[in-house]
Amino acid sequence: MSTAILTGPPVPGSSIEADLRSLGFDLRTAADAAEAETLLAEVPGDERVALVDARFVGHVHALRLGLTDPRFPLAGIPGAVTAQPAGRQALTRAMARENSAGGGTTMVDSLADRILTSLDADGTGVHHPELGSLVAAVPADPQARNEARQAVADVDDEAVRLKSAVKARDGFFTTYCISPYSRYIARWCARRGLTPNQVTTASLITALIAAACAATGTRGGFVAAGVLLIASFVLDCTDGQLARYSLQYSTLGAWLDATFDRAKEYAYYAGLALGAARGGDDVWALALGAMVLQTCRHVVDFSFNEANHDATANTSPTAALSDKLDSVGWTVWVRRMIVLPIGERWAMIAVLTAVTTPRITFYALLVGCAFAATYTTAGRVLRSLTRKARRTDRAAGALADLADSGPLAQGLAGALRKPARGLPGFTAPAVALLGALAVVLTAALTDFGGPWPVVAALGYTLTSGLAVARPLKGALDWLVPPFLRAAEYGTVLVLAAKADVSGALPAAFGLVAAVAYHHYDTVYRIRGDAGAPPAWLVRSIGGHEGRTLLVTVLAALLTASQFKVALTALAVAVALVVLVESIRFWVGAHQGGAPAVHDEGETA
Repeated sequence: MSTAILTGPPVPGSSIEADLRSLGFDLRTAADAAEAETLLAEVPGDERVALVDARFVGHVHALRLGLTDPRFPLAGIPGAVTAQPAGRQALTRAMARENSAGGGTTMVDSLADRILTSLDADGTGVHHPELGSLVAAVPADPQARNEARQAVADVDDEAVRLKSAVKARDGFFTTYCISPYSRYIARWCARRGLTPNQVTTASLITALIAAACAATGTRGGFVAAGVLLIASFVLDCTDGQLARYSLQYSTLGAWLDATFDRAKEYAYYAGLALGAARGGDDVWALALGAMVLQTCRHVVDFSFNEANHDATANTSPTAALSDKLDSVGWTVWVRRMIVLPIGERWAMIAVLTAVTTPRITFYALLVGCAFAATYTTAGRVLRSLTRKARRTDRAAGALADLADSGPLAQGLAGALRKPARGLPGFTAPAVALLGALAVVLTAALTDFGGPWPVVAALGYTLTSGLAVARPLKGALDWLVPPFLRAAEYGTVLVLAAKADVSGALPAAFGLVAAVAYHHYDTVYRIRGDAGAPPAWLVRSIGGHEGRTLLVTVLAALLTASQFKVALTALAVAVALVVLVESIRFWVGAHQGGAPAVHDEGETA
């Protein structure tokens, strides 16, 4: 429920009352600021409330942007200001100051604008939406009102709304092959009362059907899988566009959109592997390798962004060159395409599925993702080495959370904290890389069932503790989480492949998928300012070093067939624990009215 308080005398011919009702507001009218304060106090504290000047002239979508966006506790446009429950106290204080200052009996100026100015002066973080060509004004006289109405008539409100539903920054394939028509699907959904979460779910179901078609192993199944994968991506674009078109942002929706993207892609990898197996070709190692590579790419993105989220003196010649290249039109699209974002990647997978084999599809995917990972990581390393940035405690805390250190690494970090103070600044990524290479290469170069991977895993535990013994504020410390992810996932992949028994690699695929979900969940909690998952969850699933050590011990103690069963059991146990806690958290955050979030930048 939302309430709008119209301030001042009505204007003949004004559509403001109808416009506000169309946006879901109940209307109250105040003759002066004192009456507005009284009406404001009568609105229940758990409802949205808005102050709107009765003389307002503007587009309905300008009012929608200014008054209905759920992501911001306080927001305003010329002639209107709104507060959600979290911002009500600030709005009430500003209104009380306005009346105590003697503004309670005059409506010469816009009360909403005066309140908005007061809130800005308080530093309360009022959101001012970018209106572009949309009109929002409080004309002072009939001539100005007529001019404002003409300006409203000159701009197509619906065209602006449709255009703003599309991400400002997206990949080439998405921008030119999907968004030109998916925005109209989003509008169709909005007019029929569908929610972004329903469209997100439809996208997931479509992708799972695509995976099932790929699992048939027939040419018809592969063609159908490719078509359905593209259809799933169209719906994936539509859900975000629907959220922007109708401003239906939510905490739960952001989580569903992000996690379902990963679930869809990795389920499709599994479907391709099952389909290949029906044709006598075992590509589970390639499928798992593709998932490991893609997940590690994302961790690089997440870690780099968190490390530099609020860095000060954040300048770099490399960044300046990148900005310069962005000013040249064609280089922007080339650079966006070569990183193989989700649109280009899914299009490539869909086409190759339809016309080639799963093995060729995975080869192309691995080569493309490896090149993209090398390109982006090299650029970020250069930026980090050339910028003189001071990273904050918040950034160091986020990197520590992304490291996912368990009891063993945390205990060693505490013991090594004093000795680590005297080590060079590049120690953390160097020792993380050394430990990662040691455990993966040892598993790869020794026979299955031998003791050496266990020894290497013990060394990896030690290096992991040393890597996080100091706050991760160094120039390249954002590389620590990706190195740790590569070590854990790579060890599971190599040991499952070395077991050389049917079913070991699918079990490893399930285990890595469950652990990767936990790592993605950690990222999205941090992005939503909800903090990392609870410590008990990290402890209960062992942390990255505990799981790596456990898998090497199981490989040393069990036969290949028993190892497969153990991997399966471990995958099920981890999946149950992390899924139950994740669902509990996100549903609780949604029901508890946590601030809505929406990611506008991620294209991978």
